[in-house]
Amino acid sequence: MTALRIVLQVLLVATSLLLVLFVLLHKGKGGGLSDMFGGGISSSAGSSGVAERNLNRITVGVSLLWALTVILLGLIARVS
Repeated sequence: MTALRIVLQVLLVATSLLLVLFVLLHKGKGGGLSDMFGGGISSSAGSSGVAERNLNRITVGVSLLWALTVILLGLIARVS
């Protein structure tokens, strides 16, 4: 059980950091951090729709993995 708990905790930290990064990369109403990484340039090129959609999909996938990890850690803590 402890090996599984350690793996889930590492996965939780990794997904938490990725989730913060992906949320900050989203294009906001005022630009924000996405402009720092080239979001403002790609919006004028017309390809930002596909990039934003893919970023949305990745963010949702990472958030679901994060939620599943939290649930599994809670279940392991309850059993122990």
